[in-house]
Amino acid sequence: MIETAEQLSLYKRDIFLWTEETIAKLRAKDFENLDLENLIEEIESLGISQKKELLSRLTTLLEHLLKRLYVNLPNDYNGWERTIRNQRRELKLLLIQMPSLKSKWQDSLNISWQLALADVKAEYKSISFPSTWQFSDDVEIMLNVNFWE
Repeated sequence: MIETAEQLSLYKRDIFLWTEETIAKLRAKDFENLDLENLIEEIESLGISQKKELLSRLTTLLEHLLKRLYVNLPNDYNGWERTIRNQRRELKLLLIQMPSLKSKWQDSLNISWQLALADVKAEYKSISFPSTWQFSDDVEIMLNVNFWE
């Protein structure tokens, strides 16, 4: 059975309005009238979103580190280094805002490494990239050291 507009929950009809009403109910401590099912779903998706951002930014960082370290195209170094700086800055901000994401660093690095390696191998077929990350995987080092210097 297809729900009519009147039958659809506010969450499905207008998530922005649902968010505003949910915040108002929480501030008023009106817990009995909360849409708990959708509230739980939104909080879960927030955590998933942050983990995905960590993976995405780390993958991009690793791709550009691999290019900068192993691809001999000096005319591209500036662009790769700019991307490395940008991703590092965004990762630092993400970890400042959500310090508990540091506990996901190693798992995220392992996944991101495989993704980044596959991408650069496909892009630069003639280059021999290492099968493992050859440098420190410590968060502070990864976000601050220019490994090519």
